[in-house]
Amino acid sequence: MTLPRSQQVDLAITPYYHCVSRCVRRSFLCGVDPVSGRSYAHRKDWVENRIHQLAHIFCIDICAYAVMSNHYHLVVHINQEKAEKLSDIQVIERWTKIHCLPELVFRYMKGFLRSRAEINTCKKIIHLWRTRLYSLSWLMKELNFEIALQANKEDRCSGHFWEGRFKSQALLDEKALLAAMTYTDLNPVRAQQAETPEESEYTSIKKRIDSLTNSQPTPAGLWPFTGHANRETANRETDGIPFRLIDYMEWVDWVGRQMRESKSGSIPAYLPAIIDRLSLNLTDTLKACTQLEKKHCLWIGTPEQLLSVKNYFHKQRIYGINI
Repeated sequence: MTLPRSQQVDLAITPYYHCVSRCVRRSFLCGVDPVSGRSYAHRKDWVENRIHQLAHIFCIDICAYAVMSNHYHLVVHINQEKAEKLSDIQVIERWTKIHCLPELVFRYMKGFLRSRAEINTCKKIIHLWRTRLYSLSWLMKELNFEIALQANKEDRCSGHFWEGRFKSQALLDEKALLAAMTYTDLNPVRAQQAETPEESEYTSIKKRIDSLTNSQPTPAGLWPFTGHANRETANRETDGIPFRLIDYMEWVDWVGRQMRESKSGSIPAYLPAIIDRLSLNLTDTLKACTQLEKKHCLWIGTPEQLLSVKNYFHKQRIYGINI
């Protein structure tokens, strides 16, 4: 039975989520149609550009992404605190970058409203927009709708372009976050579309690597790495992914090597420091980094965390992956 999205995405449990949205048509979303031979590779630019655009509008931080031929992956951090700190004017400015401004709200911004009823109505509208700015469902809706609109126009057709529901997995701790980001960034390598992470087009890790070569620590639209092992003690001004970028890049490179059939799979003497700091079980973590979608699961974390989720929702059983 399908769980309601309110149970799949609950900020009281975790702000981190891995999302997947798939195309439903015979022809690929962004690849080459094997029937017609027509290439749709340019649509990957649409998806990637839309992700970066929405990252500047929504209060949802993009940790990792990968745009594939018939689906895409997102790993996100929902930043409710950031949304709640926005002023009413900032909320309006963000929301109207992708939506038309209602006349009533326009008059409110200009200070033309005198009626208490009209002002209260505007406040309710702004509050609704504020909640949408940290809504994962609304982020995915805005992303998918725009791409579907462009694709339908290009294909000269109408109808569904994406599956009805996107898949989401709750990442219950930093180990789960690491596994989901690694799984996402290595998607092209696993699909044999690229030899190495730095050659993986339309992925967040390639964007980060390219940014480093241009002496920019973090690409625009992506959440930065801060290296803080404990987010509660981290400086709020440097809020970000709680790993060091160099550790993460070394970890992704190592996991990518283990996935190759031509490799012996032996563990090298030197491993990224992230393994020691997060006390990773290499066998379990490697499985999670390479087989995250092989099992039907909605939550990823330790056995203790999965038990806590089960008790939180008063369930007798939940579908989760142990890390």
